[in-house]
Amino acid sequence: MTTPHDLSVASYNIHKGFGTDRRRDLARTVAVIAEIGADILALQEADTRFGTRTGLLDLDHIRSDLGLIAVPLDDAGGAHGWHGNLLMVRNAMVEEVHQLVLPGIEPRGALVTDLKIAGQPLRIVNAHLGLLPGSRAAQARALIDKISQLDGRPTLLVGDLNEWRGSGAPLQTLGQYFQIAEARPSFPSRYPLLALDRMMLSPHGELLDVAAHDSPLSRRASDHLPIKARLRLDGTLPAMLT
Repeated sequence: MTTPHDLSVASYNIHKGFGTDRRRDLARTVAVIAEIGADILALQEADTRFGTRTGLLDLDHIRSDLGLIAVPLDDAGGAHGWHGNLLMVRNAMVEEVHQLVLPGIEPRGALVTDLKIAGQPLRIVNAHLGLLPGSRAAQARALIDKISQLDGRPTLLVGDLNEWRGSGAPLQTLGQYFQIAEARPSFPSRYPLLALDRMMLSPHGELLDVAAHDSPLSRRASDHLPIKARLRLDGTLPAMLT
């Protein structure tokens, strides 16, 4: 349970609703989201992948039943996310959304969202990096380049980084800006061995109780387990942001 000054944050690659039983069951996906109970939830693979991207979740149902609202995007068409990345928040005011195209052979992107939540400015970066090491390295550099152009508010980066090596180039690059939370194995969901899903925070607070959300349902609903944490901001913000 969070304190009044903590926020519950989570990241979840929902694998387009396909579970380990090879069935697409979006109701099961939403049930796992309900189990997590996050204030801020970053999803990856929330849309179909090829052709015209189409959103898979019933966002109205999630809003009415769970109180999570999808961050709106420009020119999304039938998609819910940006390159499959979708951010959902509870009791937050969205200020600006940046839809970043990431370099690499595969089509990849990141969603950079500035918001105010619990009276505090916060930036959430939701990313899904590529399968090739060279692409991941370039994508990490692109994320840092983008963030460096924006104001200095607290920034939480979450997502499926596809990087299991703690010494890999992407984490080395991101570690120059972020405090990287302790790795928690999240893939494959039935027998999690690799920490592909990660969280990291700029030096404005701390991530507490970082864990994989491991339940009988989450082990079946996707090939990834969600990861979750408590976010505690320290309140030392630039005057322009207060």
